[in-house]
Amino acid sequence: MSFFSRARGMLGLELLSGMALTFRYMFRPTVTLNYPYERNILSPRFKGEHALRRYANGEERCIACKLCEAVCPAQAITIEAEPRNDGSRRTTRYDIDMTKCIYCGLCEEACPVDAIVEGPNLEFATETRAELMYTKDKLLSNGDRWEPVLAARLELDAPYR
Repeated sequence: MSFFSRARGMLGLELLSGMALTFRYMFRPTVTLNYPYERNILSPRFKGEHALRRYANGEERCIACKLCEAVCPAQAITIEAEPRNDGSRRTTRYDIDMTKCIYCGLCEEACPVDAIVEGPNLEFATETRAELMYTKDKLLSNGDRWEPVLAARLELDAPYR
């Protein structure tokens, strides 16, 4: 050890500099949020709970192109479709296994009609794994609940798409 390092150790300069740093931060405002009572601002590009959207007339947007199912790297999406009387296709089954989902957003990017989106909800913890199997009805109800927020988020994200 050199003379200077021994002198610093004997004088306790490391301890004093550590205490100075502690006192400097002690009187600054805290940056920690008290989570359930205080919320941080979410980015418009936040990827949370999935939702299926509807058109303004109430008809579901999904046209059963199955692009989201094909692009999903975790293979968490299952779609079954059948033709309707007017010749268009609609989904009869749209399931997402949220235990497999990695929240990458590729399903949202692949959708040509913005039917499947990842919404702003980050609080969807469950007690059983079965509750994390999202069916078409669950996804549509999420879309109905979050539609104003989803539409605003897609509007803000439009220049980057």
